[in-house]
Amino acid sequence: MSASTAVLRTEARLFGREPGALFWVLLFPTVLMVILGMIPDFREPSADLGGRRTIDLYVPVAVLLSMIMAGLQAMPPTLVGYRERGILRRMSTTPVRPATLLGAQIVVNAVAALGSGLLVLLVGRLAFDVALPKQLFGYVLALALAVLAALALGATVCAVTRTTKAAQAVGSVIFFPTMFTAGVWIPVQAMPDTLRAIVEITPLGAASQALDDAMLGAWPGWDHLGVLAAWMIVLIAAASRWFKWE
Repeated sequence: MSASTAVLRTEARLFGREPGALFWVLLFPTVLMVILGMIPDFREPSADLGGRRTIDLYVPVAVLLSMIMAGLQAMPPTLVGYRERGILRRMSTTPVRPATLLGAQIVVNAVAALGSGLLVLLVGRLAFDVALPKQLFGYVLALALAVLAALALGATVCAVTRTTKAAQAVGSVIFFPTMFTAGVWIPVQAMPDTLRAIVEITPLGAASQALDDAMLGAWPGWDHLGVLAAWMIVLIAAASRWFKWE
């Protein structure tokens, strides 16, 4: 237990020394939301959105963006770099197993993503009067599944890439489609019906809809939660199957 705690503390300190990770995971989602919230039209109710404001839809999107950043931009280069430099191989000869380091990375990035999401909700409420989630338990459940799915996606990227450059390249290729399905360019709720139906079978699209339902006070649809759970299981299985310590 003490060894695991020491590894976790070390990884947390190393994460805190990475200004790029700190900005993109912790601050960028909130910065993007603030920029969008400063657009006057985004603060006006829209009949096309059922009387809601565009900024109301972008709060769950910004929360998901923090998970995408953690899962695809922060975690894969770090873990693949450890493997590329032989750190995981050397750890296998000590009482601290490589899996301990993997678990610490997942915990650190999950906490960072959740902290970023909390900051988004707080700033959205204080700066733009965006309502807090009305269905708290449903929101927490959807949020937990979304975090696990995003980090499982990042772990799969780690599993299929052998070098840091390859991890960054693959992560970037996946990054932009996930941003689209999360609703960064067009909120999922504002997409045409056919496109929305397609997007909602992706992990980030299902998460966006589930979080939005909980924001409005409804329990997230079991179909969306099921999509999230299915993707999480498949990605964890893929990462476990293909991940190499050396």
